[in-house]
Amino acid sequence: MIEAKGSPMRPILGCALACLLAWSGVCLGQTFPSKPMRILVSSPPGSSPDIRARQIGAKLAESLGQPVIVENRPGANGLIAARETVKSAPDGHTMFLALINNAIGDVLKPDPCCRLNQELVPVSRFTMTPLVMVVNPSVSASTVKEFIELARAKPDALTYASAGPGSISQLVGEWIKSEAGIKVLEVPYKGVNAEIPDLLGGQVMAAYVVPQVVVASIRSGKLRALAVTAPARLAMFPEVPTTAEAGLPGIEAIVWNGIFVPAGTPRAAIQVLHRELVKAYNSPDVKNQVMNTGSEVAADSPEEFAAFVRSEGAKWGKVIRDANIKPE
Repeated sequence: MIEAKGSPMRPILGCALACLLAWSGVCLGQTFPSKPMRILVSSPPGSSPDIRARQIGAKLAESLGQPVIVENRPGANGLIAARETVKSAPDGHTMFLALINNAIGDVLKPDPCCRLNQELVPVSRFTMTPLVMVVNPSVSASTVKEFIELARAKPDALTYASAGPGSISQLVGEWIKSEAGIKVLEVPYKGVNAEIPDLLGGQVMAAYVVPQVVVASIRSGKLRALAVTAPARLAMFPEVPTTAEAGLPGIEAIVWNGIFVPAGTPRAAIQVLHRELVKAYNSPDVKNQVMNTGSEVAADSPEEFAAFVRSEGAKWGKVIRDANIKPE
């Protein structure tokens, strides 16, 4: 039978279709996951992101009743792991622990294979970690203001370490130079935290690093902390001012990570993952360990995470353009 325009069957059929879709979503939520899961990590075993992935992987395996395997795919500034995630079936069984590097890369040198918020969709942000601006004690500056005055008096005499082009340490270093109108020589290293021995030895004068890497050196006096790139002071360094308090308002830099899945993953699967990830993030043992390293748990919704990623792209895009930073 051919249905005539305006037939009363239309709203009935529409209602039936909506019910069918809702029922399908419920069924998927009840049967997901149906096989072992994996978390792809763009860092090597033993790295901070790897440790984070294994923490939440163990919690997910316990709550969802399926093994969760952490697979390390380092290289290409996170693109190798991201690309493999996008190529995986969009069914929620393959996750990607994205880092701030991926968001910066999407601005500096976007690869249409695996952009955040496009080919990869967010589930929930995990940790947020500010950087600490530290100097070798040989530098005659106890505050950011004194560091800036010293740099103005001796252009390019001071040096700062970075993890290379496009790294957050480079972006922060160049951002501060631009805001303060100073010239400080960048010394790029091949990896994150590779500069620490030279920083301790005085071969490089300043750096922007995560707290847990330098907490012991700061407390022993081997390094001097000038500021934290956060909106509030850190509990582990209550005496260290924020960048705003130190005279650089607006400069904030947070190292973050969070779980993404391939675009096309059913909403029901994302909802299950989000629910269980937030439980894992907020479990007392995980949350306490995160806080003890100077970090905090975000545990936001997919929509909030997506908005955060957009804001990060806008912020770092401006820094990249203003400092004329080019990809390798």
